[in-house]
Amino acid sequence: MELKQSKRNFWIIGSSAALLLLAASSVFYWKLVRLGYAVPIPYILDVFCLNNCAVDSVIVLHSQLPPDNLLNYDRPLTQILGAPDKLDKTRISILVEKSKHKLTVYADKQPVKSYPVVFGGNPIGDKLKEGDLRTPEGIFTVKDIYPHDTWSKFIWLDYPTKQSWRKHIKAKQAGTISWQDSVGSEIGIHGVPANSQKLIKERSNWTLGCVSLENQDVDELYQFVQKGTAVEIIP
Repeated sequence: MELKQSKRNFWIIGSSAALLLLAASSVFYWKLVRLGYAVPIPYILDVFCLNNCAVDSVIVLHSQLPPDNLLNYDRPLTQILGAPDKLDKTRISILVEKSKHKLTVYADKQPVKSYPVVFGGNPIGDKLKEGDLRTPEGIFTVKDIYPHDTWSKFIWLDYPTKQSWRKHIKAKQAGTISWQDSVGSEIGIHGVPANSQKLIKERSNWTLGCVSLENQDVDELYQFVQKGTAVEIIP
C-alpha cells in the first residue's frame, strides 16, 4: 500500500515539475517573441518554408499608382470622401512610396489624396533588423490606433509579418545580419514632436523606422483608418 502511495506521489511530483517547466518555457518563449528574437508559433511553417513557399511571390496591393504630385493635398478628406463616421472604412487602404516621400490614401483601390512623409534615418532598403533605421517594405495591416503624447497619433502596423520574419531569417542565413539581431517591432505611422513640422517639409528622415507625417495630416488620416486597414509600403 505504501509503495503504491509512493509511486503516486512520485508521479504527482514529476507531473507538477513537468508542467512548471513547460509553463516557464512558454513564458520565456513568449518573451523572446515579444522582443523579436523568436518566430511566433503560428508563423513557423511559413517562415521556414515548410508550407510550399520555396518561391516568394510578390504581392501588389495597389496596381494604379498616384500622380507624382501631392494629389488633392489642398483638399480636406471629408470634402473628398465625406464624413468619416458615415464612411465604410473597409474601402480605405494606404500606399507609401519611400522614394517619393509620399503616402496616398485609396478608396476602392483608387488614389484620392496624398501627403508628404519621411522615414527612418536610413531610408533606402528594406528593414531587416532592429536598429537598422530602415522603414519596412511589404503589405501590412493596422494593428491599432491611438493618440500619442509626443507624436499626436499613432497608427500601429502589424510588423513583423510572416514575410518580414522570412526576410530576417534569410538575412541571417546569408550573413547580412547577425544571429543575435532582433527583427524589431513597434512600427507605425505617426506625427512629429511639437514645433517640428519642418522635419517633413525638409524631408529629414528622423524616425527609427516609422512613417512620419505633419501632425495636422496624421490627425486627418487617423479619422479614416481602423484596425485591419491595409498599408502597402514600396521602395
